[in-house]
This record gives sequence, C-alpha cells and structure tokens, in this order.
Amino acid sequence: MVFRASIILQLAEGRLTVKEVARNLGTSAKTVKKWQDRFRKSGIAGLSDLPRSGAPAKFDAVQRCEVIGIACDSPKSYGISGYTKWTYDLLAEAVNQNVEGFQMSRSSIVRTLNDNELKPHKMNMWLHSRDPQFKEKVNDVVSLYIEPPKDAVILSIDEKTGMQATERKNETQRPIPGKAGRYEYEYIRHGTLSMLTAFDIKTGEAYSECNPTRTADDLMKFMDNVAIKYEHAPRIIVIWDNLNIHYDGPSNRWTEFNRKHDGKFEFHYTPLHASWVNQVEIFFSILQKRCLKHGSFCSQEDLEEQVMAFIKRWNEKDGHPFNWAFRGYPMQSQEKEAA
Repeated sequence: MVFRASIILQLAEGRLTVKEVARNLGTSAKTVKKWQDRFRKSGIAGLSDLPRSGAPAKFDAVQRCEVIGIACDSPKSYGISGYTKWTYDLLAEAVNQNVEGFQMSRSSIVRTLNDNELKPHKMNMWLHSRDPQFKEKVNDVVSLYIEPPKDAVILSIDEKTGMQATERKNETQRPIPGKAGRYEYEYIRHGTLSMLTAFDIKTGEAYSECNPTRTADDLMKFMDNVAIKYEHAPRIIVIWDNLNIHYDGPSNRWTEFNRKHDGKFEFHYTPLHASWVNQVEIFFSILQKRCLKHGSFCSQEDLEEQVMAFIKRWNEKDGHPFNWAFRGYPMQSQEKEAA
C-alpha cells in the first residue's frame, strides 16, 4: 500500500512523467499506469487488492497456530522418543494425533511453516555465558581496547592447545587456472603442541612460545619471559580468560609473580564463555587459516618451525593492531532496570 500510494503522490505533484516515476520507484511504467488508472476510477479504495478467485482457505489462523506451537516444541512432548528434532512426516503425525477437529496433510504443514519462516529441523549452536558480571567484564576489557592507557603495554594472552603435527599422505596440489587446489584427506599423526601467545593490542606484535604441554609451570616460565621482553614498560596489563592456571590458586602464584616484578602487572579477566572479547583469538584464527589448516608437518619440530616462521613474518611485515569496533554494552542503573 505504501508503494502504491507513493506512485499516486509522485504523479499528483504534476512534475514527473509516468516513466520518471517508474524509474524513481524501481518499477515499470506499466505498473505505474495500472495504479494511476485504479486510483482515478475508485480513489483510495482502488489501491487495495481486488477479490481473487480460488477456493477459500481450508484451515483458519487458530488451526495453523496449533501447528506452529507443536513445531516449536520437542517431539518428546508428544510421545515420540529417540528424536530430538522434527521431520515433516513426524510433525504431520504429531499434529494429526494430538489436535482435535481437523486433519492436515504434510504439504499443508510445510506451507504453514514456510509462510511463518519456521524451520524446526534446523538448529544452530549457541553458547550462553552465565557470568553475572558479563556486561561489566566485557566493558572493562573493551575500554582497554578503545582507550588504552598511554603508560601501559596491553597484552592479550591465551593458549592455543592441540596444534596437530599432521603429515598429509600425498603432496598438496596447488591451484592452477580453472582448477582449485586440493589437499589430502588422510594424514599421519606426529603428536601435538601447545602455544602460548601474548598479543600486543597497540602494535599487533605477537610473542609466542611452543611447548609439548600446557601446565602452570609452562605459563609461569612464559610470563617471566614476557616480563623480560617488556621490562622497560612501567605497566603491563594482561587480558586473559578464566582458565584455572590464570588464577592465584593455593600458592598465590600471580600475587607472588607480580610482587617479584615490582607490581607492574595488572590482570583483567574476560567473562565466562566470551573468548571473542580476547583479541589474541583473532590472531589464532589468522594463524589457523594461513598456516595450520592446509599445512603438512612431518614432526612436532617441523610444526613449531613453521608456526614460528609465520609469527616472525607477521611481526616483521604482515602484522597490525586490530580495529576493534565493538564499544561495549550500555549500562543502566538498577532503578531503570527495575522499572
């Protein structure tokens, strides 16, 4: 109706021809002429659809809502065990056995679902954070990205575990004109490595170490090396996740560590299940796509050598800080939230 009214309004100004109005509204001159004639003949009422031929609707809105309600529920609720999601046939069976007063065919059920953009057989993965301080922690970390303190080095730190030294059984075929490259599906395992990385959010530099294990001792050694690398910085702000070895524990490891390094370290934690807040994860994604995914590594040493070569080039040529666009969540007072 808005589209049709727009046609009449532009024609009513008297400045534009039928073809010019059609061009403005992205339609054809035939369509513009049709609604012009209908308006001249019947006024505003002429812009409504005329009665159409065909059989009346077989099912009313309430009956179709019954179908939608079942489709949005679990098969188990209708006595169907072993199925965790609907098929069209299963849904038709549930509708016709559990709703009194009408029987609906499979095709009618499919049309009802399509008309309401409902696809009960499709599921997406979702991870919800139950951290009660989720917004506050996200905003704390994001504030360091948006307005980083000038006197501090800000390091996004995490572990990339389970990097597999897999050797392809056949050599990877490089792409040629008109044909995509191919890499072998089968591979030989040569063990795994873990990598610790500190990503400098201001410069984009990545400092990394590879180890066969991921223990508290490995992390402590890595952090000592980080302290040496940035020994001239007056403050070192660390952003990392909620892994158990990132906390003090019974030995007060990080309190003692910080005391040993003159209290220059400051630790900020991302919320539970919010790895996307940690910028080093973006770097890990780039490493995965450009180095690991299609690689072939004949040993753990070969894997480490290629990973470190990638990081060396990143730091010398390809690396850059990330343009962080998300500016945090708007915060409200408790009074407003209660209202």
